Amino acid sequence: MLAAVLWGTVGVTTKSLYALSETNPLSVGFFRLALSAPALLAACGLAVGARMFAIARRDAVAVVVIGAMMALYQACYFAAIPRVGVAIATLVTLCTAPVIVAASSALFMGERFTRVIGGAMACALAGTALLVGFAPGASSQADAPSGVLLALGSATAYAVLTLCSRHLAGRYHPLQPIALGFTLGALALAAFAVASPGGLVVSYPAVGWLHLLYLGLVPTAFGYFVFLAGMRTTPATVATLVTLVEPLTSTFLAWLIFDERLGPTGALGALLLLAAMVVLYRDARQ
Repeated sequence: MLAAVLWGTVGVTTKSLYALSETNPLSVGFFRLALSAPALLAACGLAVGARMFAIARRDAVAVVVIGAMMALYQACYFAAIPRVGVAIATLVTLCTAPVIVAASSALFMGERFTRVIGGAMACALAGTALLVGFAPGASSQADAPSGVLLALGSATAYAVLTLCSRHLAGRYHPLQPIALGFTLGALALAAFAVASPGGLVVSYPAVGWLHLLYLGLVPTAFGYFVFLAGMRTTPATVATLVTLVEPLTSTFLAWLIFDERLGPTGALGALLLLAAMVVLYRDARQ
């Protein structure tokens, strides 16, 4: 629960950072991963010792893909926030990712494509469509379609990351793919940021650096640490409910701090997205 609440603060922290400095999504994503990677590598080193970098050759591609998808996930999510606001960017990213995972597992990993998956996909698509025209945190409604597409890109990257992590599960300590993936993701974002027109932004006011430190150390490094610790003894039923805390926290904070209001139709879209996620997790638990 604590991890989910901490992750739910990422969106509002990022939007506040945009108001403090002329930064860009690649720079924010880089510093989030770059500041969290040393802490995660240290924790992984304490947990597994010298075996931290012992990755089998057949799994090296999956680790590299995790790093690349981590970078893409950060860049797309942080780019979506100024276009559609924190609430919609978070809801679309987090609630469509499980649907993409379920559909991809059925198509590429031999899992059955059930009526439950089909119903969840229909709910997710309908919810996303309803949210496209209601972006209370955007600078203009013209940004809504591109912002939602970026959020869907973030969800897709997160889904691929999840599938690769599932592929590695059981063979490695849970911290290994995360620590190595965050490090590779930071390097990828640094390269793209330097080559991009805006460049890698390194000039921030003191409060801006505090925002970046918070993003890297609290919801990222510490958040993943307490998440992995909690999942050791968390039943599937509780995990299902806890998953909802992150988008709900982001939506509540966006309303409280930035006065982002979805309205009746936008709220219906958000409920459909949440329903899609709940249906999938209940089906998986059963």
